[in-house]
Amino acid sequence: MFGIPGKQAVTITDRAAAQISKLMARNGHQGLRIGVKKGGCAGMEYTMNYVTEVDPMDEVVEESGARVMIAPMAQMFLFGTEIDYEVSLLESGFRFRNPNVSEACGCGESIKFAGM
Repeated sequence: MFGIPGKQAVTITDRAAAQISKLMARNGHQGLRIGVKKGGCAGMEYTMNYVTEVDPMDEVVEESGARVMIAPMAQMFLFGTEIDYEVSLLESGFRFRNPNVSEACGCGESIKFAGM
C-alpha cells in the first residue's frame, strides 16, 4: 500500500525470523501481525498479535520461514523498520529499529513519529 516496488516494507533479522517461525509452528498461526495504536507516554505503541488468517489488506513480508503482516493503518509508520529479537540476562523480546520514530519514552514501550 505505501511500499516502494521491489522493496519490502520491513526487514526481519535471522533471530527474529527464527522466533516468529517457532511461535507460528507452536499453535498453527499464519504469522505475526504488527501495528500501532495511540497510547503510552510518547503517544503511540506497537501492537503485535499472532493470527490464524491473513487479512487481504495487510502488507505481507515473508523471510526465512517467518511471516509478518502489517496492519493497513500502520503501514506508513512502519515502512523501513527492522524487526529483531534480542535476549539479555534480564529480558528477551522483539525490538523495532524504526527510522520514522522521532522520540521514545524511557521504558522503550512508547514512541512518537516525526510530524505528529
